Amino acid sequence: MNLAHVHLLITHLPVFGSILGAIVLAYGLYTKSTHTISASYLLLIISALGVGISYLTGESAEELVEQIPGVSKNRIHEHEEAALFGLISLIVVGLNAILGLIFNFKNLEKARLIAQIALICSLFSFSVMARVGYLGGQIRHTEIYESATTPSNGENQSDDRE
Repeated sequence: MNLAHVHLLITHLPVFGSILGAIVLAYGLYTKSTHTISASYLLLIISALGVGISYLTGESAEELVEQIPGVSKNRIHEHEEAALFGLISLIVVGLNAILGLIFNFKNLEKARLIAQIALICSLFSFSVMARVGYLGGQIRHTEIYESATTPSNGENQSDDRE
């Protein structure tokens, strides 16, 4: 297993971790459960760590995939640019989650406000990371961006005889 494999494995964590953390956080805010809110913060921190690993292994994945015929360097560049924005957004979420944990454990007055900010930031980060994943998928999954092809002889493939 090389760093490109690690990149492909870990890239899903920030996408799903950010939305799962947001869902758990929303539930914690709704039920006013500091334990649930703290659990969501841990999910968001793990997601932030995951995006760091994913970003750091991205260069190795790029070097490997550039050698494959038919891979668009433009698509790689688009993915890379979006990934940097995703990295920054999830680092902000992770730092916010750390701050939220501190506020929760110390039972500070602004803990709920920090949680609300974390929820908004995590939903934003999810949208950014979903786009990063979409762009990454376009690098090798041509079915995402190529138009459907028709048979070369122009015949209709459906069977209308009933």
